[in-house]
Amino acid sequence: MRQLRKNKFVSLFRSSPLNDFLVPFRKAQNQWVARYIIIVFALIVRCAVGIGPYSGENTPPMYGDFEAQRHWMEITTHLPIGKWYYFDLQYWGLDYPPLTAFHSWLLGKIGSLIDSSWFALNVSRGLETPDLKSYMRITALFSELALYIPAVILFTRWMGRYYNNASTIDQTIIAAAILYQPALIIIDHGHFQYNSVMLGFSLLALVNLLYDNFCVAAILFTLSISFKQMALYYAPIFFFYLLRICLRSPRTHSVCILRFVSVGCSVIATLFLEFLPFVVFGGIGQIKQCLIRLFPFERGLFEDKVSNFWCATNIFIKYKSIFSTSQLKTIALVFTLIGIAPSCGLICFKPRKELLPWCLASCSMAFYLFSFQVHEKSILLPWMPITLLLNEVDSDVISMVCWFFNAALFSMWPLLKRDGLIIQYAVLGILSNWLMGNLSWIRKALRAIKLPVHYRNLATPVLPHNLFWRVIIVGSYIAAIGLQIVEFVFDPPKSLPHLWIIGNVEISFCSFALFWIWCNYRMFTLAVDDSKLKTE
Repeated sequence: MRQLRKNKFVSLFRSSPLNDFLVPFRKAQNQWVARYIIIVFALIVRCAVGIGPYSGENTPPMYGDFEAQRHWMEITTHLPIGKWYYFDLQYWGLDYPPLTAFHSWLLGKIGSLIDSSWFALNVSRGLETPDLKSYMRITALFSELALYIPAVILFTRWMGRYYNNASTIDQTIIAAAILYQPALIIIDHGHFQYNSVMLGFSLLALVNLLYDNFCVAAILFTLSISFKQMALYYAPIFFFYLLRICLRSPRTHSVCILRFVSVGCSVIATLFLEFLPFVVFGGIGQIKQCLIRLFPFERGLFEDKVSNFWCATNIFIKYKSIFSTSQLKTIALVFTLIGIAPSCGLICFKPRKELLPWCLASCSMAFYLFSFQVHEKSILLPWMPITLLLNEVDSDVISMVCWFFNAALFSMWPLLKRDGLIIQYAVLGILSNWLMGNLSWIRKALRAIKLPVHYRNLATPVLPHNLFWRVIIVGSYIAAIGLQIVEFVFDPPKSLPHLWIIGNVEISFCSFALFWIWCNYRMFTLAVDDSKLKTE
């Protein structure tokens, strides 16, 4: 595999605390110590977040996502497989794909060996003992350690070798910058979920695409969808890329029927093996029941206030009172198809590996903005490929990506506040920006007013060079900080109890929409610049 870029790598984190911590290992021939350090520190940060509260703590009768995950371990370890998707749907009925069910079964079995009362059928509901909470937190840690963290390191390694010419230590620094982003940390280890499994499978699938392991990539991405159906946000890009590679190889310009059949059979075989136990022990109706549980369209266009197009514009257009659920499904589908068209068309007609993270970011962001039934945590879907853009050797890209990170964290504020994760929200936000050097402007400001601070070069520019984006980013930060100050000082009017949440939605949506537009622009700019796209 030939190298894609010939220019010298320039580290955009060279003056950041993250670089200061890891640069002493630069001369080492093997960087395993540096990787060990960033992984251990990543786990320590996650453990610290896990000490705090979680979704639904001490809030009967439904509790929250923590109880949902525990309850799935309860039903999968005590009920026959044919009843998993039918049991007590008014409580926390299983509504994720088969791989989540098997994951819950495995963790439930292991946990039952430690203390069987944690998952006792019907009598363990709402259980919140310290040992159970510790066990659940540990399962989230090991799930991420097994899949997502290795996937990040593998991706940055490929980018360093074949795209941006980054040295091994610079690859480690970029991987650390990705791993210390707060959105996934605070959702999986604070709020409590297992999103890292889905994201890990998707990222491993992407890595295998980069290495031309097409069947392995297809299997891994199928596993990702089979863990959480939201991974479908990435499906169009994987589909069109594999379709184009199979039907017209960029190298030979010939149709590769064997590859096409192999990829198709890999997907079918994976799905067959996953659903086989349900069909054998519950009949063919299990597949229909599973699909009904996975796509609950009866819930409507949206439930909670989320920073997407429909919720943001609902203050002007009352969609639910104007259109039926069936009509809203069709309208949302049309908008989503229009939104994903640019990225799907580009990756189909120009199937370049360098474009994959950009197209995944654009496509998943369009799903988040326009699709039916989006949740606050769904921002993690576009968040994952956008973190991969930290591998780009372009300060403007890094600045825009950092803006997105902050907007994503801010968009989840209403959810995190409800969970009691206020301290975690603030500390993680400050920590991640400080590590990447985004707070270096403070030192510059102190020097400007003649305070005796140690001189050092600034790290990655906080703002891009373009004046328009500077104004947008500064304006969004002022609006977000102002809203949070107002929210802490004043209660919302009784006639408008959700006013502050709506303000959060509007600021976040405008930021996401503008970032999506910019992402599409840069995606096509990169595609046109053939000097950066030299080979497959």
